[in-house]
Amino acid sequence: MGASRAIPAKKPAASTLKQQMLRQLVCSDAPEQALRYRGFMVIAGVDEVGRGALFGPVVAAAVVLPPRVNSLAKAGLTDSKQLLREDRERLDKRVRSMAIAINIAEIDAATIDRVNIYQATRLAMAAAVHGLHIDPDHLLIDAMYIDHPCPQTRLFYGDSLSLSIAAASVVAKVHRDNLMRELDAIHPHYGLASHKGYATPEHRRALLEHGPCAFHRRSFAPVRAVDPGAMVAVDDLPTEMLFDDFAVETTTPEASAWA
Repeated sequence: MGASRAIPAKKPAASTLKQQMLRQLVCSDAPEQALRYRGFMVIAGVDEVGRGALFGPVVAAAVVLPPRVNSLAKAGLTDSKQLLREDRERLDKRVRSMAIAINIAEIDAATIDRVNIYQATRLAMAAAVHGLHIDPDHLLIDAMYIDHPCPQTRLFYGDSLSLSIAAASVVAKVHRDNLMRELDAIHPHYGLASHKGYATPEHRRALLEHGPCAFHRRSFAPVRAVDPGAMVAVDDLPTEMLFDDFAVETTTPEASAWA
C-alpha cells in the first residue's frame, strides 16, 4: 500500500484572519500624544457605525478626550466591534463621564440612497464634528477624510489604535444599537433587536416575507432585490470598505481632495 496523503488544513476565512489581526493591535493614546507633541491640543476622535447595515441611519460620533486617558486604556477601550455589549455600555458611560466634548450625528436611509453610503458616512462624521460645543484643532478619523477646515489624520484601523477614535466608535455603536431596539418595537417582524439592521439570514427572510419599510436602504442590493420597482439615485458601494493596509496620513482637507 502506498503512503497516505496528508489532507491540507483548511485555510481560515479572510474575515477570521482580519479579526485575529485586529485583536493583536494595541489601542492607546500614542496617536494623540504624537499630535500634542506637534502642538495640537483639542483633538477629536471620529468614527461611524452602521455603514454596512440594510436598515436605519449611519451614525457617527466625535469625542474630545482629556490629555490623560490611561484609565480608559486599562478599562479595555478599543474598537466597539471587538467588545461585548455589556463592555461597550460600561465604556460608553465611562467615556461620557470624562470626555471634554461629545456629539452624535445620524444620516437617514433616504439620504444614504440619494448620495451613496460612502458620502453619507462622510456627512455624518462632518455633522458630528460640527456639532461639538468646542472647536477641535485636529481630527483623528478612522480611515477617511471629511469636509472640515482643520487638519486631519486618517488612521487605518484607527478604532483599534487610537483611544479617541475607539471612544467615538463605542459612543456611536451604543447609540445606534439603542435606536435599533427602539425601532424593533415599531417594526417587530424584522428582528432588529438581534441583528441591528445588518444583512443576517433572519433579516433577509423577513425582507422576503414582509418587504422593506421606510427605514430600509433601498439602494442596497438585498433590499432592492425584494423591491425591484423602487427608484433610487445610486447603487450601494460594497458594505465592507477596502481599508486593508495600515497607513497614517496627516493633511488638510484641501490637500486630500483626491481621497
